[in-house]
Amino acid sequence: METGIVIDERYQNHDMGALHVESPKRFAAILDMIKTEISFPYLKIKPRAATEDEILWNHSVAHLDTLKNTAGQERVDLDPDTSTSALSYETALLAVGGLFQSLDFMLAGDIKNAFAPVRPPGHHAESGQAMGFCLFNNIALSAEYLLRQKGQKRILIIDWDLHHGNGTQNSFYHRSDVLYFSPHQFPLYPGTGHWRETGTAAGQGYTVNIPLYPGKNDADYLYIFRNILAPIAAQFEPDTILVSAGFDVAASDPLGGMEITAEGFGALTAEVRSLAHNLSQDRLLIALEGGYDLHALRQGAKQVLLQLSGTADKPAVAPSPSPRLEHELKPVFTHLKSFWKL
Repeated sequence: METGIVIDERYQNHDMGALHVESPKRFAAILDMIKTEISFPYLKIKPRAATEDEILWNHSVAHLDTLKNTAGQERVDLDPDTSTSALSYETALLAVGGLFQSLDFMLAGDIKNAFAPVRPPGHHAESGQAMGFCLFNNIALSAEYLLRQKGQKRILIIDWDLHHGNGTQNSFYHRSDVLYFSPHQFPLYPGTGHWRETGTAAGQGYTVNIPLYPGKNDADYLYIFRNILAPIAAQFEPDTILVSAGFDVAASDPLGGMEITAEGFGALTAEVRSLAHNLSQDRLLIALEGGYDLHALRQGAKQVLLQLSGTADKPAVAPSPSPRLEHELKPVFTHLKSFWKL
């Protein structure tokens, strides 16, 4: 088995209300797809709960206590977009722990890669604040797990969510052991992620933001991955690649203006899987972030899994940028050439 999948129905226990787009139905849609449409053999990964000490690698004691105190309460509002239900704290610990378990199996050689459709999502969560539907920063904590507990030296985080992952960026903005790469719609929530944001102190150049106007399609994203991500990743030489996979860049998503198809998600996964094969001994973990059109989420996640498992042909998407994309990327290339060979 090449691929592991984190599966636990308790990921539906976090519920911010019947009208909230980040709903338990998201996990249910993916789980139904796995049960009915995935035929390749995979390792079912049962999550554990992350410990409080592990959460404190990336979050403040005050933030941990705030979320811990929501346990058992029907509803606690944390920001205008983010709230908890009675089991949200427990579910958030399982989200982090699901990624940790995936990495354990990967490093033990039981699998090459994994998909973790966990919730709540995480990339907006700051050290001391829940925001943007996110409670704990699952991906940032996974990078810390690899660096602190597994002896790794360099972690690449690719964030293809519609929105900029402010929490993940800020976790490593001053460091060179984690490279954060984010194409995202801009300007949009949370307002961060300009191409000038490239890190401070020892972290200069290790944050790579690709702010994009709406309307970018499969070919545009693939061009960015091949012409910016690939050469930078090759120079960085990561030990493991982590992906914050937002399916809200799908053409039908209610929150965004991008035009990625299910085939496009497969193409991006194939590209990242190739990078992992060449650079990180196949070690690749893809974790769920956004994505609020349930059909697009289901079909996008299916293509991610087919590419991770190697059971589907690589999608025939040509990396041909639109003239508008080339114009938008000119200052990005110029700025990044101060740090990387492009």
